Amino acid sequence: QVQLVESGGDLVQAGGSLRLSCAASGSIFRPNAMGWYRQAPGKQRVLVAVMGSGGYTNYADSVQGRFTISRDNALNTVYLQMNSLKLEDTAIYYCNLRSGMTATWSLEGYWGQGTQVTVSS
Repeated sequence: QVQLVESGGDLVQAGGSLRLSCAASGSIFRPNAMGWYRQAPGKQRVLVAVMGSGGYTNYADSVQGRFTISRDNALNTVYLQMNSLKLEDTAIYYCNLRSGMTATWSLEGYWGQGTQVTVSS
């Protein structure tokens, strides 16, 4: 079993920054991918950014150039640096760990409990 715990969500004004963290523990398999997905009220959960254990990254077009994903494999931790936040970034952000062969759009894998990010004007 794998456990994922997110932290760092907060209320922030548009244009501000936040840094999310997710620590994984348990039976962590490799190769894998760790990433961030978000779900806004009334909408489906969608990709934000993902990073494989080998270093590849994939970002949603809506966050490209504003968000940066990084990993510390020794600590089994993934981070999301969010800059230039917009109102439409408001969502619950979920950490995910999956097989490295899993498609980016898939919602398979292990999930954290989510952390709320609210961007105000």
